[in-house]
Amino acid sequence: MKAELVEQASKIISEPQMLINVVSRRVAQLNNGRAPLVPTTPHMGNANIALTEIVEGKLVYHAESDSLEEGNQ
Repeated sequence: MKAELVEQASKIISEPQMLINVVSRRVAQLNNGRAPLVPTTPHMGNANIALTEIVEGKLVYHAESDSLEEGNQ
């Protein structure tokens, strides 16, 4: 994972454990065949894809319902 992406994403999801859970859940979705919501490069890992989605507002976490939602598209 790129430290810069973690830092940027932590400004959006400030609770570290919640950020870890959101990234982990999204990585699992990507591993199971879900399409990335952002442009990717061949060497980009799923954790970096998930972090980029958060930073770009493409992935939104709702704590009340404990769910992930696709954001601005």
